[in-house]
Amino acid sequence: MSVKDMVAARFRQLCAQQGIKTNELANLAGVTPSTAYSMLDPRRRDVSIVTIKKFCDGLGITLGEFFSTPEFDDLEQEIQ
Repeated sequence: MSVKDMVAARFRQLCAQQGIKTNELANLAGVTPSTAYSMLDPRRRDVSIVTIKKFCDGLGITLGEFFSTPEFDDLEQEIQ
C-alpha cells in the first residue's frame, strides 16, 4: 500500500470511529468538501502535509497520533 493510500485509509478509519462523514470532516478542518473527497480519491497521487494537519486538527488529534500506527510503521521504503 502506498503512503497516500494509507493516509486515506487512516482518515476513513478515524471518521468511521467518530461517526463523521467526509463533508463533516471538511467542515471541521476548514477546507472545501472537494478537498476532502480529493484526498480520499485513489487516483490522486499526493496529499500535502498541510492538508493532513488540517484534517487532524478537525478531528482533534495530533500528527503524531495520526501517524502512530503499525500500518505506517510497516510501510515499505519509497526509495528503491
